[in-house]
Amino acid sequence: MSWDIVLFNSKQKIESVAELDEKSTEKLEGELRGLKIINGAIIGVLSVLFIVCIYGLSKKDDNGIFNALIVVPIALSAIIPVNFGNMKKIKAELESRK
Repeated sequence: MSWDIVLFNSKQKIESVAELDEKSTEKLEGELRGLKIINGAIIGVLSVLFIVCIYGLSKKDDNGIFNALIVVPIALSAIIPVNFGNMKKIKAELESRK
């Protein structure tokens, strides 16, 4: 069942402008607002995790857990440019409708 959720979420990526043409202006504005909130939350959480890992690496003697955890914010930061790209597409579509 968890694979279904992952596959469903991966389909939500905005792939073409044709998809955006079919959506209403209100729906696009809602998606843009949601992407801004989600992107802000992701940036905040990943920044805190990265800072905690750096602090743990510098202060603790046994820092194996921090070595492993520092990979998480670095790997998940790839989501941020994708979201910014989607936001840019939505903004361009909203501007073209005005």
